[in-house]
Amino acid sequence: MKNYINKIACITLIILVITSCKKEYLNPGGGNAENILGSPRGLTGVAIGLQRLYAAGRVGVYFNSVSATGFVTNEIQLMNSGNIPELQLFTGGNSVDGTNNILANIWTISNKIIYDADNVINNSANLSDKGYASGLIAYSSIFKALALGNLSQYWEKIPAGIGQNVGFITRVEGFNKAISVIDNALAVIAANPISAGFYTNIPVMPNVTPVTPAIDITNTLYALKARYALFAGNYPLALTAVNSVDLTKKSVFTFDAQTLNPIFEIATSTNNVFQPTNINLGQTGANVPDAGDKRISFYTVPNATAPTARLAGFGASGSASIPIFLPGEMILIKAEVLARQPDLGNALIELNKVVTKTPAADIYGVGADLPVLIGPFNQTQLLALIYKHRCIELFLSGLKLEDMRRFGLPNADRKRNFFPYPFVERDNNTNTPADPTF
Repeated sequence: MKNYINKIACITLIILVITSCKKEYLNPGGGNAENILGSPRGLTGVAIGLQRLYAAGRVGVYFNSVSATGFVTNEIQLMNSGNIPELQLFTGGNSVDGTNNILANIWTISNKIIYDADNVINNSANLSDKGYASGLIAYSSIFKALALGNLSQYWEKIPAGIGQNVGFITRVEGFNKAISVIDNALAVIAANPISAGFYTNIPVMPNVTPVTPAIDITNTLYALKARYALFAGNYPLALTAVNSVDLTKKSVFTFDAQTLNPIFEIATSTNNVFQPTNINLGQTGANVPDAGDKRISFYTVPNATAPTARLAGFGASGSASIPIFLPGEMILIKAEVLARQPDLGNALIELNKVVTKTPAADIYGVGADLPVLIGPFNQTQLLALIYKHRCIELFLSGLKLEDMRRFGLPNADRKRNFFPYPFVERDNNTNTPADPTF
């Protein structure tokens, strides 16, 4: 793994050169590493670079996660069979192998993020300004947790660390590792609140007065903790974490004319990569959206010719921001946890908050605006409804494959269950596990 991490180190160099920030950052590819990792300026540059590695462009984890999940769960359809990695995923089954560049991007860039985040986290502890160090540690922990979470969503086992012939841990251990990263960040913030000076040097919300950071750090940490605790099956922890999330605060990846929204740049603005499977977001049977569900008109626009639906939503323009999490996701986490306890009455109350939510009542404009669901429902029925509304509320978020497994959807409803390990790992690590059969 270490060998290919070094091969993509140039990505960080490019990122730091183009990062828009108020401080002048040193070049980690051309100077003494101690100067970079020993100064607030250098560490800030590396930390902000993590966001571009995760969210920007065709190689970023976000776009590739959306693509991989979308194709194998039928959210999206392929528009050009000449795109071979996309064709493999769209076809599914044994067509997906270790040569797939989409999967290699998720794997390689996620590990690069973990490597760089560790450098920031470990070296920030040595700074004299503990409030600034706290910001660096917490901000970098968000992206380390996201990277660990993405690896754990797609592979049965993930690397235990970075290095030569590293061992592997289970995906549940991977989710728990992400939670440990988050817990450490929350403890650091509690001991030394993030300084105002740090917030002036990270991306801000576009066109918002007063100036507001694009990522609400503490809120995002709790939201990701709730997500990964849910995925790990730790329902009490998920409930505690989700109750700490303020649903009125935004946390987004921002884009501009120099760094375009990757969904818009690669898919929405063309008809050459993917579009929604149909106006029902690829859902079938009982999971088809209800008539009048306003989330359909948020995420898609009708098209007179094939494809019958085109992308809208968070990929509608080159400068559109992409949320790290939605309020609806947090509400549905609470509904699911309560349903699994089971506390069906309160679970239905939470589910109805999403079902009846109007676009105007949501900070991002995502709202079904449907009539209230009237019970009683048994646990199986309620969980099925929660799954249905997760599929609609969180369309093209990269989370559906994990949902399909967690809710026990049959393998026939998806084109892959877990992914094969990229050859870039297998060729460099003798400990790489066997590929899954499906």
